[in-house]
Amino acid sequence: MSDTTAEARPKKEWHDVTAVALLSIVAVLTAWCGFESSKWGGEMSIAFSQASSNRVQASDARSSSRDAFQLDAMVFAQWLVAKENGDEELATFLEGIFSPQLKPAFAAWDGVTRTPFGLSEYVPAGTEEADEFTAKADAAYALALENNQRGDNYSLLTVMFALVLFLTAMSQRTGPEWAQRALLFVGIGVALVGVAILATFPIRI
Repeated sequence: MSDTTAEARPKKEWHDVTAVALLSIVAVLTAWCGFESSKWGGEMSIAFSQASSNRVQASDARSSSRDAFQLDAMVFAQWLVAKENGDEELATFLEGIFSPQLKPAFAAWDGVTRTPFGLSEYVPAGTEEADEFTAKADAAYALALENNQRGDNYSLLTVMFALVLFLTAMSQRTGPEWAQRALLFVGIGVALVGVAILATFPIRI
Protein backbone atom coordinates (compact mmCIF):
# COMPACT_ATOMS: atom_id res chain seq x y z
CA MET A 1 0.00 0.00 0.00
CA SER A 2 1.46 3.37 -1.03
CA ASP A 3 1.92 6.31 1.34
CA THR A 4 -0.54 8.36 -0.73
CA THR A 5 -3.28 5.78 -0.25
CA ALA A 6 -2.55 5.57 3.48
CA GLU A 7 -2.83 9.34 3.82
CA ALA A 8 -6.03 9.51 1.77
CA ARG A 9 -7.88 6.93 3.86
CA PRO A 10 -8.04 9.00 7.11
CA LYS A 11 -9.14 12.02 5.09
CA LYS A 12 -11.84 9.98 3.43
CA GLU A 13 -12.98 8.59 6.76
CA TRP A 14 -13.10 12.09 8.25
CA HIS A 15 -15.16 13.28 5.30
CA ASP A 16 -17.60 10.37 5.56
CA VAL A 17 -18.06 10.70 9.32
CA THR A 18 -18.65 14.45 9.03
CA ALA A 19 -21.10 13.97 6.16
CA VAL A 20 -23.08 11.29 8.02
CA ALA A 21 -23.22 13.41 11.18
CA LEU A 22 -24.35 16.44 9.17
CA LEU A 23 -26.98 14.43 7.33
CA SER A 24 -28.34 13.02 10.58
CA ILE A 25 -28.53 16.36 12.36
CA VAL A 26 -30.04 18.20 9.41
CA ALA A 27 -32.60 15.44 8.85
CA VAL A 28 -33.81 15.91 12.43
CA LEU A 29 -33.88 19.69 12.01
CA THR A 30 -35.82 19.35 8.76
CA ALA A 31 -38.41 17.15 10.46
CA TRP A 32 -38.63 19.64 13.34
CA CYS A 33 -39.21 22.54 10.94
CA GLY A 34 -41.95 20.58 9.19
CA PHE A 35 -43.59 19.87 12.54
CA GLU A 36 -43.42 23.52 13.62
CA SER A 37 -44.77 24.70 10.27
CA SER A 38 -47.74 22.38 10.69
CA LYS A 39 -48.35 23.55 14.28
CA TRP A 40 -48.29 27.23 13.32
CA GLY A 41 -50.59 26.47 10.41
CA GLY A 42 -53.04 25.03 12.91
CA GLU A 43 -52.70 28.11 15.12
CA MET A 44 -53.38 30.27 12.08
CA SER A 45 -56.60 28.36 11.34
CA ILE A 46 -57.76 28.72 14.95
CA ALA A 47 -57.08 32.46 14.94
CA PHE A 48 -58.91 32.92 11.63
CA SER A 49 -61.89 31.01 13.07
CA GLN A 50 -61.88 33.24 16.15
CA ALA A 51 -61.72 36.34 13.97
CA SER A 52 -64.66 35.11 11.90
CA SER A 53 -66.71 34.28 15.00
CA ASN A 54 -66.06 37.70 16.50
CA ARG A 55 -67.01 39.36 13.20
CA VAL A 56 -70.36 37.58 13.29
CA GLN A 57 -70.96 38.61 16.90
CA ALA A 58 -69.95 42.19 16.10
CA SER A 59 -72.44 42.20 13.22
CA ASP A 60 -75.19 40.92 15.52
CA ALA A 61 -74.34 43.60 18.08
CA ARG A 62 -74.42 46.27 15.37
CA SER A 63 -77.84 45.05 14.31
CA SER A 64 -79.06 45.23 17.92
CA SER A 65 -77.62 48.73 18.16
CA ARG A 66 -79.54 49.85 15.09
CA ASP A 67 -82.74 48.33 16.47
CA ALA A 68 -82.20 50.08 19.81
CA PHE A 69 -81.63 53.40 18.05
CA GLN A 70 -84.78 53.03 15.97
CA LEU A 71 -86.83 52.28 19.09
CA ASP A 72 -85.34 55.26 20.93
CA ALA A 73 -85.98 57.48 17.92
CA MET A 74 -89.60 56.35 17.72
CA VAL A 75 -90.26 57.03 21.42
CA PHE A 76 -88.51 60.40 21.21
CA ALA A 77 -90.57 61.32 18.14
CA GLN A 78 -93.72 60.55 20.12
CA TRP A 79 -92.41 62.75 22.92
CA LEU A 80 -91.90 65.61 20.48
CA VAL A 81 -95.48 65.22 19.21
CA ALA A 82 -96.81 65.19 22.78
CA LYS A 83 -94.85 68.34 23.58
CA GLU A 84 -96.06 69.99 20.39
CA ASN A 85 -99.64 69.15 21.30
CA GLY A 86 -99.19 70.35 24.89
CA ASP A 87 -99.88 66.87 26.30
CA GLU A 88 -97.58 67.05 29.31
CA GLU A 89 -98.97 63.87 30.86
CA LEU A 90 -98.07 61.82 27.80
CA ALA A 91 -94.71 63.57 27.51
CA THR A 92 -93.91 62.77 31.13
CA PHE A 93 -94.96 59.16 30.63
CA LEU A 94 -92.74 58.86 27.56
CA GLU A 95 -89.81 60.35 29.43
CA GLY A 96 -90.29 57.63 32.03
CA ILE A 97 -89.91 54.87 29.46
CA PHE A 98 -86.84 56.32 27.76
CA SER A 99 -84.12 53.68 27.50
CA PRO A 100 -81.16 53.84 29.90
CA GLN A 101 -79.05 54.90 26.92
CA LEU A 102 -81.37 57.76 25.92
CA LYS A 103 -81.93 59.20 29.40
CA PRO A 104 -78.42 60.68 29.95
CA ALA A 105 -78.42 62.13 26.43
CA PHE A 106 -81.89 63.60 26.98
CA ALA A 107 -80.73 65.13 30.26
CA ALA A 108 -77.74 66.72 28.49
CA TRP A 109 -79.86 67.90 25.57
CA ASP A 110 -80.15 71.68 25.40
CA GLY A 111 -83.30 71.67 23.30
CA VAL A 112 -81.63 73.82 20.65
CA THR A 113 -80.32 71.01 18.51
CA ARG A 114 -82.98 68.90 16.85
CA THR A 115 -82.44 65.71 18.83
CA PRO A 116 -80.19 64.36 21.60
CA PHE A 117 -79.01 61.47 19.43
CA GLY A 118 -75.98 63.33 18.15
CA LEU A 119 -74.62 63.93 21.61
CA SER A 120 -71.69 61.93 22.93
CA GLU A 121 -73.85 60.88 25.89
CA TYR A 122 -76.04 58.79 23.63
CA VAL A 123 -74.61 55.35 22.92
CA PRO A 124 -77.24 52.86 21.66
CA ALA A 125 -77.38 49.48 23.38
CA GLY A 126 -75.08 47.07 21.59
CA THR A 127 -72.61 49.67 20.32
CA GLU A 128 -69.96 48.98 22.95
CA GLU A 129 -70.38 45.23 22.49
CA ALA A 130 -69.97 45.63 18.74
CA ASP A 131 -66.80 47.66 19.21
CA GLU A 132 -65.46 45.06 21.63
CA PHE A 133 -66.12 42.17 19.26
CA THR A 134 -64.65 44.13 16.36
CA ALA A 135 -61.48 44.78 18.35
CA LYS A 136 -61.24 41.07 19.20
CA ALA A 137 -61.78 40.16 15.56
CA ASP A 138 -59.05 42.55 14.43
CA ALA A 139 -56.64 41.17 17.04
CA ALA A 140 -57.40 37.56 16.07
CA TYR A 141 -56.98 38.37 12.38
CA ALA A 142 -53.62 40.03 13.03
CA LEU A 143 -52.54 37.00 15.08
CA ALA A 144 -53.63 34.68 12.26
CA LEU A 145 -51.45 36.58 9.78
CA GLU A 146 -48.55 36.47 12.22
CA ASN A 147 -48.95 32.71 12.74
CA ASN A 148 -49.16 32.24 8.97
CA GLN A 149 -45.86 34.07 8.57
CA ARG A 150 -44.30 31.92 11.28
CA GLY A 151 -45.39 28.78 9.46
CA ASP A 152 -43.99 30.16 6.20
CA ASN A 153 -40.69 30.93 7.92
CA TYR A 154 -40.37 27.35 9.09
CA SER A 155 -41.24 26.11 5.60
CA LEU A 156 -38.50 28.28 4.08
CA LEU A 157 -36.06 26.96 6.65
CA THR A 158 -37.04 23.44 5.61
CA VAL A 159 -35.98 24.32 2.07
CA MET A 160 -32.66 25.63 3.40
CA PHE A 161 -32.00 22.40 5.28
CA ALA A 162 -33.00 20.41 2.20
CA LEU A 163 -30.26 22.30 0.36
CA VAL A 164 -27.81 21.19 3.05
CA LEU A 165 -28.86 17.58 2.54
CA PHE A 166 -28.35 17.95 -1.21
CA LEU A 167 -24.90 19.53 -0.85
CA THR A 168 -23.80 16.91 1.67
CA ALA A 169 -25.01 14.06 -0.50
CA MET A 170 -23.24 15.52 -3.54
CA SER A 171 -20.01 15.85 -1.53
CA GLN A 172 -19.92 12.06 -1.19
CA ARG A 173 -20.04 11.42 -4.91
CA THR A 174 -16.95 10.62 -6.98
CA GLY A 175 -15.09 13.71 -8.02
CA PRO A 176 -12.11 15.90 -7.21
CA GLU A 177 -11.29 15.93 -3.51
CA TRP A 178 -11.29 19.73 -3.41
CA ALA A 179 -14.82 19.80 -4.89
CA GLN A 180 -16.07 17.26 -2.35
CA ARG A 181 -14.62 19.29 0.50
CA ALA A 182 -16.00 22.53 -0.90
CA LEU A 183 -19.50 21.09 -1.14
CA LEU A 184 -19.29 19.70 2.39
CA PHE A 185 -18.03 22.99 3.86
CA VAL A 186 -20.69 24.96 2.02
CA GLY A 187 -23.28 22.55 3.40
CA ILE A 188 -21.93 23.02 6.92
CA GLY A 189 -22.01 26.79 6.47
CA VAL A 190 -25.60 26.78 5.26
CA ALA A 191 -26.56 24.46 8.13
CA LEU A 192 -24.98 26.79 10.70
CA VAL A 193 -26.83 29.77 9.22
CA GLY A 194 -30.06 27.76 9.31
CA VAL A 195 -29.53 26.80 12.95
CA ALA A 196 -28.83 30.45 13.86
CA ILE A 197 -32.06 31.52 12.16
CA LEU A 198 -33.97 28.64 13.75
CA ALA A 199 -32.85 29.78 17.20
CA THR A 200 -34.73 33.07 16.68
CA PHE A 201 -38.06 31.42 15.77
CA PRO A 202 -40.85 30.93 18.32
CA ILE A 203 -41.65 27.34 19.27
CA ARG A 204 -45.12 25.82 19.43
CA ILE A 205 -45.51 22.37 20.98
